[in-house]
Amino acid sequence: MKTSSSRPILWVPTSYFAMGIPFTVLSLVSVIMFADMKIDPALITFWTSLLILPYSIKPLWSPLLEIYGTKRGFIIAMQAICGVAFGVIALLLQLPQSFALIIGVMGLIAVWGATNDIATDGLYISDLDADTQAKYIGWQGAFYNLAKVMANGAMVYLAGVLMGYFSTKTLGNAAPYAWGCIMALLAVITIILSIYHFYALPREKRSEAAPMRAREVMASTWEVFAAFFAKKYIWIYILFIICYRLTEGFAVKMVPIFLKADRGAGGLGLNNESVGMIYGTLGTLAFIIGSVLGGYAISRWGLRRMLLTLVAIFNIPFAVYFLLAYFQPTSLMVISGGIVGEYFCYGFGFVGLTLFMMQQVAPGKHSMAHYAFASGIMNLGFMIPGMLSGKIFNYLGFERFFLVAVCLSIPAFLMAIWIPFTHRSSNKQTTEYDLKESDALAESAAGV
Repeated sequence: MKTSSSRPILWVPTSYFAMGIPFTVLSLVSVIMFADMKIDPALITFWTSLLILPYSIKPLWSPLLEIYGTKRGFIIAMQAICGVAFGVIALLLQLPQSFALIIGVMGLIAVWGATNDIATDGLYISDLDADTQAKYIGWQGAFYNLAKVMANGAMVYLAGVLMGYFSTKTLGNAAPYAWGCIMALLAVITIILSIYHFYALPREKRSEAAPMRAREVMASTWEVFAAFFAKKYIWIYILFIICYRLTEGFAVKMVPIFLKADRGAGGLGLNNESVGMIYGTLGTLAFIIGSVLGGYAISRWGLRRMLLTLVAIFNIPFAVYFLLAYFQPTSLMVISGGIVGEYFCYGFGFVGLTLFMMQQVAPGKHSMAHYAFASGIMNLGFMIPGMLSGKIFNYLGFERFFLVAVCLSIPAFLMAIWIPFTHRSSNKQTTEYDLKESDALAESAAGV
């Protein structure tokens, strides 16, 4: 039986703050770090995109956590191991030609971080009753995003300050020293969180209903997997999920590289302090505000009626980067306004995809698992274009690259017009006629 007696205020905020650190470092901060180390953009985008893979496929091993150990034990162990791994990266940064080794350690952090995600979400669901879950869902999201502000904002800013300091000490390339300090600091923070959670996390018993043999787990997982692909319109939904984030996946890894690149190379020539403040801090806060307002808008007008608008709000603002590449403004105010505005629209439009997966893909017998599968597919659709983006940029340059990125949003617009809705939207304005009309458009477009 779920309870709310474990004083969740003592562990929910810190657990989700700890969850956000590895993912943010691997997917966002690492891009800036490697750019400071003058790594080829094609290598940066390929490998930092590939690091997302464990987060995409984590549902495949999530059932095993019910067999071996407890969720509390996994959380404490994974956070401690990730902390040690950040410390290892701090040491590797001091070695020449250490890019491959660092990527290898980051790959392990991705697996451990994804496992921590599974265990943290599992503990949140299993330990808290429905009312307490609803009460703390805001804390969960706020502290996860606070980790993004800390890592992609404050730490990037501090890295810039440290690079300025080390460059005055005639130590040659200051980036390895500065980022070594940042990784050591992240190691300390993560290990402290692990120690704190040893005392703060609620103690639990292994579920009696959990399968006790791996064969039973795999059989159950296969059943859930097969049921997912048996859903009506599932392949159309998968294609739409991929297309929705295609522009984002293609462009987002190149954005910090573009912001930092010299103006002679087509970039904006910003230092780490500016990137950390604008892109990491103000951008993340704008994303949060946009997400909240997007949710209110959908609750008012309904997902079916808002879908095309949401696709437009999510994708069209990526044209900001094309305009910045074309005009190369020098005003920090103009650059900040463009990036913050794009991030606001990014957050506003992203909730549309999240709700689409919740309301149209997930419903059914295995709704939680099927939502996890949809999220994994979404991440794969984000990951693959990111892996290719750096190599394509090397042929196109920043200006044409961002123009191509905007053009990649066209399939999402076309699909949003006719995509079917299998389940009624949560908004009362969506009628049965809307669903039938949507199905008819889909069948006509699909030729069935």
